[in-house]
Amino acid sequence: MSGEYLADPDERSSTEHAGCSTCRNSAVTVKHVHCHIIHSLKAPKKDDFSAFCSMQIQLVGNGDQSVRSRHGISSILQLAEIKYKQLFIDNNFVNAVNGKTIPVINPTNEELICEVQAAEKEDVDLANHMDASKRGRLLEKFAQLLDKNKEYVASLDCLDNGKPYFDAEDDVSSIVDLFKYYAGWCDKICGKTIPVDGDYFTYTVHEPVGVCGQIIPWNYPVAMMGWKLGPALACGNTVVLKPSEVTPLSALYCAQLFKEAGFPPGVVNIVPGYGNTAGEAIASHMDIDKVAFTGSTQTGRKVMCAAAQSNLKRVTLELGGKSPLIIFADCDLDFAVTVAHGAIMTNHGQNCCAGSRTFVEDKIYDQFVEKSRQLVENRTVGNPFDPLTQQGPQVNKAQFDKVLDYVEQGKAQGAKLVYGGERVGDKGFFVKPTVFSDVTDDMSIATDEIFGPVQSILRFSDVDEVIQRANRTRYGLAAGVITKSIDRAFTVSKALQAGSVWVNCYDVVMSQTPFGGFKQSGQGRELGEYGLHEYYEVKTVTVKIPQKNS
Repeated sequence: MSGEYLADPDERSSTEHAGCSTCRNSAVTVKHVHCHIIHSLKAPKKDDFSAFCSMQIQLVGNGDQSVRSRHGISSILQLAEIKYKQLFIDNNFVNAVNGKTIPVINPTNEELICEVQAAEKEDVDLANHMDASKRGRLLEKFAQLLDKNKEYVASLDCLDNGKPYFDAEDDVSSIVDLFKYYAGWCDKICGKTIPVDGDYFTYTVHEPVGVCGQIIPWNYPVAMMGWKLGPALACGNTVVLKPSEVTPLSALYCAQLFKEAGFPPGVVNIVPGYGNTAGEAIASHMDIDKVAFTGSTQTGRKVMCAAAQSNLKRVTLELGGKSPLIIFADCDLDFAVTVAHGAIMTNHGQNCCAGSRTFVEDKIYDQFVEKSRQLVENRTVGNPFDPLTQQGPQVNKAQFDKVLDYVEQGKAQGAKLVYGGERVGDKGFFVKPTVFSDVTDDMSIATDEIFGPVQSILRFSDVDEVIQRANRTRYGLAAGVITKSIDRAFTVSKALQAGSVWVNCYDVVMSQTPFGGFKQSGQGRELGEYGLHEYYEVKTVTVKIPQKNS
């Protein structure tokens, strides 16, 4: 697969495919359906994605059902239209008050997928606050429905985001687990009895904040939806959630699943719209009690200002990052190269906690750079529905142009372009994975969040030096350390100014582990028990009693 960037199914098999060459199964199961469809349908050429890449794949029927021929595909696969394109308010799909729509573009072929209704201030006003009930059972039921529809939801994220299908499916699976996790918390969110001086009995209760506005980004559409909704609903709040206008499809489909699970009207409201209209309306709304935002630091400032200037609503922010990954010479070199590669290339580099500054000890620097070059050279970029694809397109033209502009800045400022740094093909927003060496701390590729598949490899020689350099950033979302020395691992992880530090791994985020940033990477935490704290108020109740007995 060396050098293969636009995977061409015609080069791997005939269109009359009796089995799956990738999984070596003669009877291809649903698990291998994306591989099978490439071989059994008429395959597209490299420069003609429209018939193949823009299709929406829906899996129906029993998950154990097998596909044995091209004609058998119709029994479990169909090319389906996008089911939900309207706003979801009060358990109903409705048009926007002003009738405006948002074009949703397929980043693989730059073609229109559909248009969805665009919420503005008037639509946010319609999302009412109603009491949630039976929260644990409802969350568990939603998790079951999401798991049942996992392939379809993953296909939606693959379609409008461009991430490889199996990555999207992993995202959905993780959110199924997340909703099950928070379902278990619903009846365990409780206060304390506090011993106080005098003849008083004092206790605390945890009460829902109220109406929560949530604004999520486009890089992990269904995952970010889960991160926001899970703890908010577990605490008994109602939610008005705005998915990104770039990737609204999976959230709208999940809205129907919330209704099917039995959530009362008004508890979950999904209002896709632009940031300067629907997002601004949420952040500044006088009847919204809290806003949670994930996105850029620049927009996070605007959200804070709008919250302060309206009703001083509570704010949780998960913002940008320029995270360091520090690799010491005592590491297993091949392992370290692989971890560093995944730290920056995962999700096409469109990851807030991406390890975008790779610090490598000078003793192994040249070897590390060469092995990193070899790894990206063999990275397959192409159609996200192809099971062999490791990297799909950047999410839109703006992001595509931004990444390539930073590549030019890196070259102009003196960094050595080891590999990549150019467009792949002539259609779709594909960027060849890129590696720079001889990067210095003052270069823009080492200071700015690129949000793309660009690895910047910096050299260091001393522990104290690299700690200072790693912390010399306005961000503090995440960091990583790779070393065989347990003493060094604890010393460096303690010194790093970041909300998450991973040792001998990277980007290991689970439902139980809190996630959030230091400095300009945000405030508050998501996930785990800590994530619940952002969604309830603590009320202290003190009662005068005749005489204390303890």
